Amino acid sequence: MRLALLALLLSPALASAASLSVCTEASPEGFDVVQYNSLTTTNASADVLMNRLVDFDAARGEVVPSLAESWKVSDDGLTYDFQLRDGVAFHHTDYFKPSRALGADDVVFSFQRMLDPAQPWHKVAQSGFPHAQSMQLPSLVKAVEKVDEHHVRFSLNHPDATFLAMLSMGFASIYSAEYADHLMKAGTPEKLNAQPIGTGPFVFKRFQKDAVVRYFANAEYFGGKPAVDNLVFAITPDASVRLQKLKRGECQIALSPKPLDVEAAQKSAELKVEQTPAFMTAFVGINSQHPPLDNPKVRQAINLAFDKGSYLKSVFAGSATAADGVYPPNTWSYAKDIPGYPRDLDKARALLAEAGHKDGFKTTIWTRPSGSLLNPNPSVGAQLLQADLAQIGIQAEIRVIEWGELIRRAKAGEHDLLFMGWAGDNGDPDNFLTPQFSCASVKSGLNFARYCDEKLDGLISQGKAVADQAKRSELYHQAQQIIHDQALWLPLAHPTASALTRQNVKGYVVNPFGRQDYSKVQL
Repeated sequence: MRLALLALLLSPALASAASLSVCTEASPEGFDVVQYNSLTTTNASADVLMNRLVDFDAARGEVVPSLAESWKVSDDGLTYDFQLRDGVAFHHTDYFKPSRALGADDVVFSFQRMLDPAQPWHKVAQSGFPHAQSMQLPSLVKAVEKVDEHHVRFSLNHPDATFLAMLSMGFASIYSAEYADHLMKAGTPEKLNAQPIGTGPFVFKRFQKDAVVRYFANAEYFGGKPAVDNLVFAITPDASVRLQKLKRGECQIALSPKPLDVEAAQKSAELKVEQTPAFMTAFVGINSQHPPLDNPKVRQAINLAFDKGSYLKSVFAGSATAADGVYPPNTWSYAKDIPGYPRDLDKARALLAEAGHKDGFKTTIWTRPSGSLLNPNPSVGAQLLQADLAQIGIQAEIRVIEWGELIRRAKAGEHDLLFMGWAGDNGDPDNFLTPQFSCASVKSGLNFARYCDEKLDGLISQGKAVADQAKRSELYHQAQQIIHDQALWLPLAHPTASALTRQNVKGYVVNPFGRQDYSKVQL
């Protein structure tokens, strides 16, 4: 009996079962998710530390309860009433001990800091509120009010068919007003970004930039304590190294694998491949504010010059489908009758000549150093684009910029051609249009084409105001036509979302929107 017990205690598998290590590709920009727009930051903050009023169930394709156990929408679509769960606890940490559970004050604070310029916390966010600004929340939301301790009311200035689904996005996470008050009184508001407090399944422990993020399980989580006691993000920029760590058992899950690594994992008895079609589009954003890229003929020429087939083969190794436009093909309102730009070097040169650039011009290509789901091999992709552009006389210099710096400078509009990708946070097609092509999003920095057009902006706004899906689709079809004709993007690919796991990992599901849920993972 004693020998059996000793064997159990010393078993390496059982000793490590309480900890889940995930090999991720980059450091989060911070933990105050409202200030940032990258999926890496959302995964490290909103997905593990925080909760929203509602979630979007990808499998069911619908909005489901989270911090709000129920809600009602008025007949005119202008009032949303949310009933909060009772007894939801905020995290207890070494740096903060909450004295109360989640209440309406926390919801009001979380949105007022983004909406009200007079709110003291509004001025603290150094990076602003890119998602709230691009989604035009300040002009949409008339008021956020506490009706009683567990009842919150949102009043809108006009109906918005996307509002409920929007509340499932990472930037709509609910913060502790008590913790915020504590930090403000202490004169240390910046700690909200470095020492986060939430209601999520895991509690923040420590972050070492470019190395590791550590969390521990929230024993008071309203959804039930996670099966693993500790969660570790092992920040590993090189996909090949992530695979090797997975094989050695140093990680149990590896994110953003290269296509060839997926093939290798499929042949391994120790590993599994989890996959799903991704609600994402990889693209090259063309800065329409930078001459000569401000000329649509030049942007069209860039699209015509690119050999997308070679790109997909070299970078994605057949694990992605070609993108002709903004949306993945399985999106409702996808305009399948709007073709992409077939490769035609002669036509590309002719368009450059018409634009006054017969002999070409110089520009820059910006990309990241490490691979990701939407850009598995940044170096090869940039070199292929550079070579194709050279064939029509465009001399493009490749600039490799660290991910956090790349995002910051791209949001400021410093780029010319930018390798980027967008993952919709829910199944609504507006989740691509408003953030990437609205005028408000030029100001917030998410509109990487830097394009503001009254007609396009109007179509996007009209689409959000209409509840009927057929009418919305008609408006979005017109919007897609403008985006295509103006050649605001060089659409690249719709990838397959993949993750590699050890065989002993149970309960992990790849999300088509790139979100991460480790609360149900067991080893």
